[in-house]
Amino acid sequence: MAKATTIKEAIKKWEDKTGQQAATATEVSLIFQWPPIEKMDNTLACLVNCEKLSLSTNTIEKVSGLNTLKKLRILSLGRNYLKSFAGMECLGDTLEELWISYNLIEKLKGINVLRNLKVLYMSNNLVKEWSEFNKLQELPHLEDLLFVGNPLYDGCELDAWRAEAARRLPGLKKLDGETVIREDEPPLTVADMQPDSGDAVETLVSAEAND
Repeated sequence: MAKATTIKEAIKKWEDKTGQQAATATEVSLIFQWPPIEKMDNTLACLVNCEKLSLSTNTIEKVSGLNTLKKLRILSLGRNYLKSFAGMECLGDTLEELWISYNLIEKLKGINVLRNLKVLYMSNNLVKEWSEFNKLQELPHLEDLLFVGNPLYDGCELDAWRAEAARRLPGLKKLDGETVIREDEPPLTVADMQPDSGDAVETLVSAEAND
């Protein structure tokens, strides 16, 4: 079996492909390495200016090596083998978006450290209980959540799921890709959208009719 790609090797490949230096780059993509990356390590420390780091579609089991990434706002770890949020504590002050769909997460212990998180994409994980879902209430700025494909979601009727999830997370603006409409809010009208011109109104109405 081929030896796993190391973070050092993946960064070198990325630099050779893009012509950029990892130390100065604001976006770094180490996705879908072959052989896949199995371990994150302190080699990531060189990404001191990185604001978006992508490590999706590998075989990573644990998060580590992020302590020096003080500017990181978006972290993509979808399609790995992660089981927890351990290792992300150092990102509490900066991380705004976490993309972690298609992993093996059942418990949300430790997610509360990501106090500035606004966007959480964690579809197709293993969350089964509302008691775990409730831990998302500890994220005061969370406004966009993707949760389809978890056992908790699959066990509910769609309307019941949306109503209950929105009730438990009153600050949520978007759930599973759709705007959250609450019962105490009047429905949006074309006038509410305040388009720039009459043509824009026609476009909105036409799009709605054809949806």
